[in-house]
Amino acid sequence: MAPKIAQPMKLPHEIELPKGVPAHDPPALELDVTRARRETPGCEHVAHFNNAGAALMPEPVVESVISHLRLESELGGYEAATRAEAAVGGVYAAAGRLLNVDTSEIAIVDNATRAWTAAFYALPLKEGDRILTGASEYVSNYLAFLQVTKRTGTVVEAVPSDESGQISVDALANAIDDRTKLIAITHVPTNGGLVNPAAAIGKVAAQAGVPYLLDACQSVGQMPIDVQVIGCDILSATGRKFLRGPRGTGLLYMRRGLAEQLEPAVIDLGSADWVEKDRYEIRPGAKRFELWESYMAGKSGLRVAMDYARSWDLDISYARIQKLADKIRTGLGEIPGATVHDLGEEQCGIVSFALDGHDPVDVTKTLREQAINTSVSTADMTRLDMDSRGLEALIRASVHYYNSDEEIQRLLEALEQIA
Repeated sequence: MAPKIAQPMKLPHEIELPKGVPAHDPPALELDVTRARRETPGCEHVAHFNNAGAALMPEPVVESVISHLRLESELGGYEAATRAEAAVGGVYAAAGRLLNVDTSEIAIVDNATRAWTAAFYALPLKEGDRILTGASEYVSNYLAFLQVTKRTGTVVEAVPSDESGQISVDALANAIDDRTKLIAITHVPTNGGLVNPAAAIGKVAAQAGVPYLLDACQSVGQMPIDVQVIGCDILSATGRKFLRGPRGTGLLYMRRGLAEQLEPAVIDLGSADWVEKDRYEIRPGAKRFELWESYMAGKSGLRVAMDYARSWDLDISYARIQKLADKIRTGLGEIPGATVHDLGEEQCGIVSFALDGHDPVDVTKTLREQAINTSVSTADMTRLDMDSRGLEALIRASVHYYNSDEEIQRLLEALEQIA
């Protein structure tokens, strides 16, 4: 006799966004903060200003992940994947809608670094080739640059920043020559608050015919991202940050024409077919950068997170994020000994600051004891930028649209007391 399932289960693809929240064609309405907080259980427990690390997941995302895990526990992992195929497969369409790209140009992977490195290490760089990057590039990306320069003799060069602190588009254009084989930029650096001019860089790259790799792990979900407007050839992003998805999820976009020219550094049965005893064929499109085994519950949650982000209207949610971040910057300006270290013509929801005479690690610990989450950025995370400014560590407060004015006041009062 076949075992009975204890309770009727809702399949992950049956999980809906809250009533009145369409997954497509979001309405241009003012953001409902009360509803956003009601749908974010974590708001009852913490004032969360570590959204650039990992944001609080909304209830629909949590429900989707748990639903699939429950399905695996009761049916088996492979069987659950078959049963919930619509939820898992729908993640590609959700990513396509979010970024305005074709689903064949999307790969779903474990995290943004895996997406970025999968693309980077597939590029046929050789001795004498030049990589142009920015002064605020993230540690993981720069370590990959250094490894490839050591292996191949490729040269990596950081383009100077302009007076605002963002990458100088003019300096980038002037730096390109026949040996330039890649432009690799972080859209929103790990600290500093700036938003690099991604679309302007895209125009320079397109005019020069140089592949353009954009690390968008801290911009996707925080602000509207349209790959057709930006003009990048490759983009990497994560689920856990401003997208409010589960950890262990990420995505890679690669322009179809470029993907067909590249072979991943690592392949398995998810990225290639073993067609004859001594021959294999790489899968078409960006999915050649996937491996077979993956976090199926995470894919289900990521799908919901991407549609959930779009349901709020990213233009409106980003405007609120910037407004909240500016309130923190203004408030810090009134605290003796507090210094904001943000850069750029456009500043986002990441606020980086220091308190004179106080170790950022100790400040963050004290805040956490009061149920206020922040994080610390150290020099080794963005060494070129931090070393040039003589900084060793900064406190990072990163807001999201569900943060409230009352939470910001709590943060500022706590910092004033510490200072």
